[in-house]
Amino acid sequence: MSNIWSCLAILVISILRPLLHDMHVYCISPYLVLSIRRKGDSYCVSICVCVTPEQAPTVPDKQISGMVDESTQLAKIFCEKKWPVFAFLDTHHPDVPEPPYPPHCIAGTDEANLVPELQCLENESNVTLQRKDCIDGFLGSFEKDGSNVFVNWVKTHHIETILVVGICTDICVLDFVCSALSARNRGFVTPLTDVIVYSGGCATFDLPLHVAESTPGALAHPQDLMHHVGLYMAKGRGAKVVSEVSFATSKKE
Repeated sequence: MSNIWSCLAILVISILRPLLHDMHVYCISPYLVLSIRRKGDSYCVSICVCVTPEQAPTVPDKQISGMVDESTQLAKIFCEKKWPVFAFLDTHHPDVPEPPYPPHCIAGTDEANLVPELQCLENESNVTLQRKDCIDGFLGSFEKDGSNVFVNWVKTHHIETILVVGICTDICVLDFVCSALSARNRGFVTPLTDVIVYSGGCATFDLPLHVAESTPGALAHPQDLMHHVGLYMAKGRGAKVVSEVSFATSKKE
């Protein structure tokens, strides 16, 4: 597996209130199982961010591959239904560092693009692509005039709930979720109400202790532990963490 994984995405699927009318939630500690019955029109949004090249696995990684598969399946469903999609692309200028991380996703390189499985989003009329130059996609959506592309998108499409998936669970996913929740609490992103994180659609990288010890400034980053730390922190900030997302149609449809 090559550095193509440096462009792995975070998908955020936003669902209007009508879609959640027949929602059934079952507690499976520490997660939730979310079953959704669709009624009427619904909308979705997907948000993409990247992981640094140094964090990209050089061999196949089960957790990351699973995240890509889940993201791709969800993206295809939403595009087939022409639900609105919003995608973040991590894109940095070579002269603007982002400590403590090394240079990554430099503008003009493949790292600043979507992985092949998600490149179909670039040609979909319902997809909005937003390049960002920081870890947090919410902050990366601010324009020079003070407006926020993501906030405007939510308001335009009257999004009330977003379902977040992607990489890295404890970095980009967590930062975005926390900012979205804070903005919701302050009334900056009306009508957003719920932020849901799909655990099976998230992943993070693995940096063993022996590798970290031989890398200046590096910290060990056990994949499974940090993945669950990210989910735990998101839940602690007010997000709803789910282990399954299913869509069912009513008998009338």
